[in-house]
Parts: sequence; structure tokens; C-alpha cells
Amino acid sequence: MASAIRRIAVLTSGGDAPGMNAAVRAVVRCAVAQGMTVVGVRNGFAGLVAGEFTPLTVRSVGGIMQQGGTVLGSARCPEFATEPVQRAALEQLAAQGIEGLVVIGGNGSQQGSAALARHGFPVVGVASTIDNDLAGTDITIGATTALDVALEAIDRLRATASAMHRAFLVEVMGRKCGYLALMAALAGGAEAVVLPEFPVEPEDVARALQEAQMRGKSHAIVVVAEGAPYNATAIAEHFRVHRDRLGFEVRVTILGHVQRGAAPNAFDRILASQLGAAAADTLARGEHGVLIGLRQGRVSATPLHEIAGVQKPLDPALYRLVQVLAM
Repeated sequence: MASAIRRIAVLTSGGDAPGMNAAVRAVVRCAVAQGMTVVGVRNGFAGLVAGEFTPLTVRSVGGIMQQGGTVLGSARCPEFATEPVQRAALEQLAAQGIEGLVVIGGNGSQQGSAALARHGFPVVGVASTIDNDLAGTDITIGATTALDVALEAIDRLRATASAMHRAFLVEVMGRKCGYLALMAALAGGAEAVVLPEFPVEPEDVARALQEAQMRGKSHAIVVVAEGAPYNATAIAEHFRVHRDRLGFEVRVTILGHVQRGAAPNAFDRILASQLGAAAADTLARGEHGVLIGLRQGRVSATPLHEIAGVQKPLDPALYRLVQVLAM
């Protein structure tokens, strides 16, 4: 059955995440299969306000699923929080004859989606961020690939740490959410983890490393979330200043944006395909104002007003498990 909506747009917003291109591909092909035409918006909400539109066809999205980044481009647009900028975006959508919008992005992006939905425009969000901090979904597009990148780096650093009998601080991305750091610490067998959700002092890190040394460990890995009150650089400076008392120093590796640009792994390609297809199907049914995510293994829809601006909490049991397994 053909969709009542004839023309939709899709954009990728905020930090890029591996799998965004697979989601764009799924949106386009599933929308076209239901009789809709699709327009791409370049450079996120900023491009939407500026009127940066490009037609998308089933052929134009061929060969993009395995690519990292986003072929549509992305940008952060804090100005979109203001009503005049939102109305400018709505005017651009109306001028293009666009009747629905798919927003692929994370927490900040879905706040933009919720704002347009409050104006009555049909919007469907797709959960995509390496931070995995978005409420309404158990996992977001890009998170598992970014975790794989962090884990590969940790494994390599552990080999060097073992050979040289050193301690390494490995800082991973995640803004104010410690999901990537926690999971990387758990999967990488870290001796300690530093998270925004469970703040620790540099002395606590020193104590953990000293205790590991007393248990016979000759090297150590500490995973640090970039948004923790003390990041890796600050902790390393504490060790440098107090080297005589603490008895050793630490080396710092900051992974940074290398976690974003990897080719999406199989899980992220499959997840993005499922969520992108569900977004197109949702608009085709005349439903909107929801975030498409994955909950308990099933594709689900959660009202945007319930999740916008809400950070998903970490499981404290996993934090305790890292500490127990560090013995």
C-alpha cells in the first residue's frame, strides 16, 4: 500500500557514528519501496536551516553501507534550540514540499527532533551515537564499533605495558557519559576505570594501581572517560607531581576521534538497517513524534518528548564487576 506521505527528508546530526550511512540507505530504499521520494539534508540541522537539500535515490545510496562517517555530512547546531531557528527550518521544509523528516543522531539531535514535533511537524528519530547515552533504546548505532576500536587499542597497549612494566591511562570518548569507558574496561580487563557517573580522585587511581602491584601485577591499564571530573591528562599530572611519593608514573593515550571514523561492524550495519527501515515504515503509517531504537532485542518506538534531553544511566553492577575482575 502506498504511503499517504509522498515526500520525506533525512538528515544526520551531531557527532558522526559508524552505521549512519547504513541507516540513510535503509531510510531511502524502504521509503521508495512505499512510493515516497526522499531528499537528503546536508550538514544536519544547520544545513536544514540553510536549505542544503539533495535528492536521494536507491542508486545514490548504493555502496555507502560499509563506509564510516556520514555521506550527508553533519554539524552541531546549538542555535536550533531557539524558536526562530526552528521556524526557519520549518519554512525550508515547507518550501521543498517535504511532509516528514527522519533525524539520525544522538541526544542533542533528538532534542531538535522533539522541538520540530512540538511544532506539529511529522518527525521520526533514529538512535545513533557512539556515546550510547540516549534514553529509549538499549543500544545506539555506532556504539559497538566505537567500542571495538577502543578495545583493539587497549589490547595493543597492554602488550606494550606488559613488555615495559608500565601503567597506561587510556582516555576514550563519550562526552558526559561513561558507557564506552565502562564497557572497554570490562572487555579489556582494565585494572581501574574512571567515569563521570562514579567520580574518583587521582589518589583513588593511585591506590588501585598500588594494590594491583601488591597482588603481583607488573603492568596496568586504566580506562578514563573523557567527561570524568579528572581526565587522563589531569590524572597523569597528579602522578608526575607526586612521583616521589607514589613511586611510579603513568603514560597517557588519548584515543579521541579515531573511535568515530571506523567502518561499521556487522552489528551496527544490521542495527542501522533495521532502525532506518522502521523509521521509513513509521512515517508511511502516518505515525511520528517518536524515537526508533532497540529495546530487549526488538525495534521499538518511544515518544520523543519522553527521551529528549534524558541521559540513560549506567548499570552500577557493571562498574562493581570491573572492580571485582581487576584482582
